[in-house]
Amino acid sequence: MSEDAPEPDRIEGAPHPRETSRLLGQGAAEAAFLAAYNDDRLHHAWLLTGARGVGKATFAWRAARFLLAHDEGDGGMFGAPPAPASLDIAPGHPVARRMLARSEPQLFHITRQINEDTKRLRDVIRAEDVRSLHNFLSLSSADGGRRAVIIDSADEMNVTAANSLLKMLEEPPARTTFFLVSHQPSGLLPTIRSRCRELRLPPLGASDMEAALAQAGIEQGGDAGALAALSGGSVGEAVRLVNLGGLALYAQLVALFAALPSVNRQDALALANLAAQRGAEERLTLLIWMIELMLGRMAQTGATAAAPSPEAARGEAAMLARAAPDLAAARAWADCAQDVGARMRHGRAVNLDPAALVLDTVFRIEKTAAGQPA
Repeated sequence: MSEDAPEPDRIEGAPHPRETSRLLGQGAAEAAFLAAYNDDRLHHAWLLTGARGVGKATFAWRAARFLLAHDEGDGGMFGAPPAPASLDIAPGHPVARRMLARSEPQLFHITRQINEDTKRLRDVIRAEDVRSLHNFLSLSSADGGRRAVIIDSADEMNVTAANSLLKMLEEPPARTTFFLVSHQPSGLLPTIRSRCRELRLPPLGASDMEAALAQAGIEQGGDAGALAALSGGSVGEAVRLVNLGGLALYAQLVALFAALPSVNRQDALALANLAAQRGAEERLTLLIWMIELMLGRMAQTGATAAAPSPEAARGEAAMLARAAPDLAAARAWADCAQDVGARMRHGRAVNLDPAALVLDTVFRIEKTAAGQPA
C-alpha cells in the first residue's frame, strides 16, 4: 500500500497506531506480555481483543517494536542484559525509526488493501494478502532474526484468508510472533482462537481517556468523563465524538427529553432539521447511535435504581431518574430501544426523509414515557 493511500486501521484525525508513543490504560495487558517474554514463555500468536478503539492496534505495534528491538541476537559483552521492565523503545532506536517509516524488513503488516479497479479500500482481507506472508517469512528467515506479523483486523479476513493463516498458526515459523487484532473474536474460526493466547484490553477510564486524547493531539472541547461514558472507554469512538460534536449533540438530546413525558415540539423540530442538513449523513448515523445509547442508559437506570456514572451531559442523571424510576420502566425502555433502533436502521436503508425519521423516533419515545404503546 502506497504511503498516501487511505489506511483502514487509522482513525480520522488521530495518529496511526505505529505513531503512538505510549499506550494508556492497558498496563495489565502489557505486564502480561512482558512477563511471558521475560519468563521465556512467549506465545507465537497473540489475539488482542476488546472494544474497537481501546488500543489493541497500538499494543500490537508496541509489542512488535519491542520484540524486534530486543532481538535475542543482541547479547551484551558481560552476559545477558537485565530483563526489560516495560515495552518502551526509544524513538531514536533504529527499529523504531524504520517502523515509523514503514521500512522495517522484519515486520509484516496485513490489512485491507486498495482495489486497483475501483481505487477504493476492499471490504475484506483476501487470501492473496495472507499468502504474500509466505514470501516474507521465507525471505526473512535467512538472517535468523526475530520477525513480527500484525493483522488488523483479523475479523476482516474472508474464509480463504482465515484458512491460509490457520495453516501458518498450526506450524508456526521459528522466531515469528503473530499479533491478531480482533474486535469480535467470536466471529473468528475456533481453530484460530485456540492457537492464540488471548489478551483482552478493557475500556479506558476518564483520566486515561483524557491523557490518550491529549497524546493524540485531540482538542476535547468538553468533559473527559462524559467522553469516556459516551464512548464506552474507546479512544477511537471518543475521537469520532469530538470530530462530530458528539458531546453537544448528546446534551441536546438530554435537554429535549428532560421534561418527559412531554417534549417541546420546537426543540424536536430543531433536532430533526439538524439531521436533515445537507451532508449530515455522519451526524444522522451518530444521532441514531446516541438515541439508542440514551435509551439503554434509561433501561440501566430503572434496572439498577441508579443512573450510570459519570453523567454524559449536565442534567442527565436527573432526566434518567425521572424517566426510569423502576424495573417496569426499565423493561419499557429496553423494548423501546429495540423497536426504535430497528425502525431507524430500516428508515436509513430505504432512504426515508431524515427529519421525518427523527421526529417519528422522538414521538415514539414520548409515547413510551407516557405509558402508551410505541
